[in-house]
Amino acid sequence: MKKKVLALSLTGVLALGAVTPALPAFAVGEGPNYGGNESIQTSILHTYDSMVDYLKKQDAKQEAMQLEVIGQTVKGRDIYLAKYISDPNNPTILFLTQQHGNEQLTTEGALEFIKHLGTGKTKGVLDKVNILVVPMLNADGAMGDVNFSLDDYIADGGRHLTRYNALGVDLNRDHVAKIQPETQALHKNVLQKYDIDYMIDLHHQGTQARRDGELVSGSILYPTNSNVKPEVLEKSKKLGAVVFNAVDSTGWGHLAKYNGGDGENIGRNGAAVQYDISTLLFEMRGMSDHANESAVIGQKSNGYLIKQTITTLDAAVQAIADGSIETVDTSFWDTLETQR
Repeated sequence: MKKKVLALSLTGVLALGAVTPALPAFAVGEGPNYGGNESIQTSILHTYDSMVDYLKKQDAKQEAMQLEVIGQTVKGRDIYLAKYISDPNNPTILFLTQQHGNEQLTTEGALEFIKHLGTGKTKGVLDKVNILVVPMLNADGAMGDVNFSLDDYIADGGRHLTRYNALGVDLNRDHVAKIQPETQALHKNVLQKYDIDYMIDLHHQGTQARRDGELVSGSILYPTNSNVKPEVLEKSKKLGAVVFNAVDSTGWGHLAKYNGGDGENIGRNGAAVQYDISTLLFEMRGMSDHANESAVIGQKSNGYLIKQTITTLDAAVQAIADGSIETVDTSFWDTLETQR
């Protein structure tokens, strides 16, 4: 019997290649509209309401899936967690998207990934690894429902996707103070509630970063705070190796090392220091909306970037399930160029 959605107040794929449309086998630097000079049509992206409807439909279809409300945003929108827990003793991975509301293609990929978890081809994997997905932490920012001026954001038929939450706070800098309700919900009802081994925090960056002179499709980074335990750091590097091997070998994925900060208030660092979770930051190329139009992803690039998210999530789950993550070679980190 399926469980109903669980609500908590703040106070109290895998054979994806068989089901995902094939994409052109272009090198990423030759991908369509790679310069980012054609703004995305945000009307094709899930709104908050359509995402909730999507999640509820998948929850009704999938016996293994449970849908939980972990808290509310500043504006009172429920924050959802999709979870697949077959055995609490299994290793557990968390996928987190849209801490920044203008970074939505990773959410689109995460939703597609959830759908494929219910295809019936994943039972063996779901018996060996627990999966948690927060597909839209910053729903107010994703809908542009904020208490500050949007004059600096690109007009797009009335909808704007903004980096910050409704109060103008960067949620990915709130993982020590934990002042914002979205951050409180994530920590209290996910990071502290579940025994999580791995986390991939999915973001977007600008369109023009390069590695070895070539444009990149994204960048990755392990936790860099000095208080992270050596064993947590090593497992984080292994998680990064799994993702790098899966994406960089495609021909259309080209990853660099992200030049990120070491503050504990940043999500990947805070989770690693406070909960000993091995974390990986994944920065996808291009944003869904931005004051600087050159940072906005082009409409024609959506498909392979969404597929890049699916590839990342799929590879991580597969490697944890079959144990290959334990023996993956991490030496590539020593020579991986930091993006420019």
